Amino acid sequence: MSVNPYQTYQNNAVNTASPGDLTLMLYNGCLKFIKQAKIAIENKDVETKHMNLVKAQNIITELMVTLNTDYEVGKNMMQMYDYMKRRLIEANTKSDIAILNEVEGYVAEFRDTWKEVIRISRQQKYAVGGQV
Repeated sequence: MSVNPYQTYQNNAVNTASPGDLTLMLYNGCLKFIKQAKIAIENKDVETKHMNLVKAQNIITELMVTLNTDYEVGKNMMQMYDYMKRRLIEANTKSDIAILNEVEGYVAEFRDTWKEVIRISRQQKYAVGGQV
């Protein structure tokens, strides 16, 4: 059995990532699958479109499962995740790129906000912890 260095790197990246970084990876993966589905729709490749949209839906499901809904912001995010998942299903059945563009915008917004949360959190961690 040959070892794929890229796969080894990916596995190590996932296994050593913080929960915040894992969430960021999920957002980025969802965006990647949406983009691939759009290309598949343009190429009239129904199987590839479906496979990628199911992967994007699974990522949204994972985000929903891990979401803390004890706070109002979590409840609001759950509603948005539910909406995005329903729209992905609709885009899949209709092969609708416009719907994918809409969901892609929401996912990108969540991803960008999450990146900023991670950045601020790390700044505060190192500011409180003193010099590193």
